[in-house]
Amino acid sequence: MLLGIDEAGRGCLAGALFVVGVACPDNLASDFCKQGLKESKQLSREKRFEWADKIQAHAEIQNLVVSKSAQEIDAKGLSLCMQEAIKKIILSLSEILNVCIDGNTLFKLHFHHLKHFQAVVKGDDKIPQIAMASILAKAHKDREMLELDKLYPAYGFAKNCGYGTRAHAVALAKHGYTPIHRRSFKLKACK
Repeated sequence: MLLGIDEAGRGCLAGALFVVGVACPDNLASDFCKQGLKESKQLSREKRFEWADKIQAHAEIQNLVVSKSAQEIDAKGLSLCMQEAIKKIILSLSEILNVCIDGNTLFKLHFHHLKHFQAVVKGDDKIPQIAMASILAKAHKDREMLELDKLYPAYGFAKNCGYGTRAHAVALAKHGYTPIHRRSFKLKACK
């Protein structure tokens, strides 16, 4: 069985970072692909929510969602938060010996008990378990930002999901930072 790990919210100016691990048998992953499983960016928000519910409800799928708040990210830095989340996922799902992380880094982590531990560029397009982790991470981020949009409607979180859009930058300039903004992330990151 393979454990796939992905995240959502890494480059956001607001809200939490969600790191997710998903493990399931390869035959189930293959069946999900035949049913239209894709990485989160290729799905509408509504489809992501549908897939997330399906993944979390399936008895043969193990998953763990770890969130890191804006305050934790500001205090510890993004890399340390990623390390902590990945470590928690791998140690919590300790019977899994094969792990793939989406991206190009293992965040300087080493696990002697694992048979296979690697980073896979565009892994969410190549490995179904990473695609499932991608969907769960993005669904959690979407749901968080929809709720935060109700608390802070001036920032457009329902639309920008906390990312540094031009409209978000304008709102920050006009209204200032909220308690859920990452103070360590600079406005120059806005596009």
